[in-house]
Amino acid sequence: MSETIFSKIIRREIPADIVYEDDLVLAFKDVAPKAPIHILLIPKKPIPQLAAAESHDHALMGHLLLTAKRVAEQVGLNQGYRVVINNGADGGQTVDHLHLHILGGRQMDWPPG
Repeated sequence: MSETIFSKIIRREIPADIVYEDDLVLAFKDVAPKAPIHILLIPKKPIPQLAAAESHDHALMGHLLLTAKRVAEQVGLNQGYRVVINNGADGGQTVDHLHLHILGGRQMDWPPG
């Protein structure tokens, strides 16, 4: 996997407004938010996109979703929120490092895009 901005954030080479961290994941505020609350949740293991996750990543994938719930609660998204994973160019992915968007703080529209 090539170097990404998220790799540099994990290594603290680029600053980020971190809201949660453990041994497996890092969550930080998006610098270009699409909602009043927009958090990015990334695995520290470099997986380029959801389609590249393997069966041996199942524990990490579950941890990502449970951590999304924890982070949403931590930032006060008690009325609901949206979790989005963009996969590949046609899916809107712009950084080749798997990441979840946690969006909230307003009513979400449907369809999203």
